Amino acid sequence: MSENRQTNTDLSQLPRELVDRLTKPFARFFRIEAAGGAVLLLFTVAALVLSNSPWAHSFLEFWETPVGLQFGSLDFSRSLKEWINDALMTLFFFLVALELKRELVLGELNNPRMAALSIAAALGGMIIPATLYLLMQTGQPGQHGWGTVMATDTAFVIGCLVLLGSRIPKSLRVFMLSLAIIDDIGAILVVAIGYSGQIAWGALTMATFGIVIVRSMALLGIRGFPIYFLLGSFIWLAVDASGIHATVSGVILGLMTPARRWVSDVRLYSILAQVVAHPDGDYGSADTMDRQTLQVAEVAARETLSPVERMQFALLPLVGFVIMPLFAFANAGLPLSWDNLGNSITLAVFVSFACGKPIGILTFSWLAVVSRIATRPPDLSWRLLAGGGMLAGIGFTMALFIANLGFDKALIDSAKMGIFLASVFCALAGIALLRWLPEYGKGAPFGGANQVSETKSSAEKSS
Repeated sequence: MSENRQTNTDLSQLPRELVDRLTKPFARFFRIEAAGGAVLLLFTVAALVLSNSPWAHSFLEFWETPVGLQFGSLDFSRSLKEWINDALMTLFFFLVALELKRELVLGELNNPRMAALSIAAALGGMIIPATLYLLMQTGQPGQHGWGTVMATDTAFVIGCLVLLGSRIPKSLRVFMLSLAIIDDIGAILVVAIGYSGQIAWGALTMATFGIVIVRSMALLGIRGFPIYFLLGSFIWLAVDASGIHATVSGVILGLMTPARRWVSDVRLYSILAQVVAHPDGDYGSADTMDRQTLQVAEVAARETLSPVERMQFALLPLVGFVIMPLFAFANAGLPLSWDNLGNSITLAVFVSFACGKPIGILTFSWLAVVSRIATRPPDLSWRLLAGGGMLAGIGFTMALFIANLGFDKALIDSAKMGIFLASVFCALAGIALLRWLPEYGKGAPFGGANQVSETKSSAEKSS
């Protein structure tokens, strides 16, 4: 009896091969939330070591190698580093937009007042650091790099939260993830507005035409990803030629991706109920009713996930374990020198991240709560928000991305030094604040007790 039960269990699962035993440990590793941050840190350290080694010149020159194609007057070549920053990073921003779309439609940001807290915090975390930086750099050569201090590195922030484990509530993880996503969208707007060249309206018109086609195809129900990929590539080329930074196309296409699934659970189970086993015997590839039913079931099973979710699952490993580490490897190279420590740009970047980020996030969050625009979860104390605000000063990857646009070659090393020092300081200070300082009660400063009672009363009204 037990043997029959075991046989039925085996038949209810997919066949197992030798490769499954080999890939299972790697799959378990990739499911660890902090794994992407760990790989990113590894490549960052490698870039710093190589850029301060005897091979520094060769390492830095390698990323300037021209790569591309040329057809007569059309030139599609640029340096290897530019391909990474402009093309591969488009996929990163596409993924960020997918996460934002999913949160807006299906996640925590679907609640307007909960979303308002993250939005207000993100705005404060961008406006205050940029203002502080401009106050320190107005009239100086580094003035144009104001956008650098507005960014937050999602991977490193989430990695730090994972290290804290159960010491912090889920509400802080959700808040920081939402804040980082909105922050990344803000960074892209900064790139589009502050660091794009002159607009070529013909190319921009072509990009708009491509976006209209994508939207029309979605309304018609065309669901094949390959054709969308081809159109997305066309839009990327058109946006790049228009003078707007090409990564903006990733954000636009990500926000246009449907977040609702096509097939409901009820329909899926109804379709699966019609699936019958193939009769014994070799019937070749005949177009039988059984095969048609199985093909319909295959499509239905795939379409129970929305396009946003399917694209997220497909891109997360690629972005987290390939694109972001490769970006860090190409951009984090910095000749470490004590001379840069007293540089005005290094100091301005450091102060803007280490002071501007937590001050901006706390101030704007408090204003949003006091004005009743936003709701703060009862377990999300102001101490936790202060620690999260400090962690948001880890701007590393996105800060490097914007710094490459905002600073010329003579100033970039000073900016990188400020980014590096601020990221290390904010990571250590944020973890220490969340781990060791005593927990404030619900009557925390900045109106904590009032907020808890307000949240409870709102919950009672909604129930």
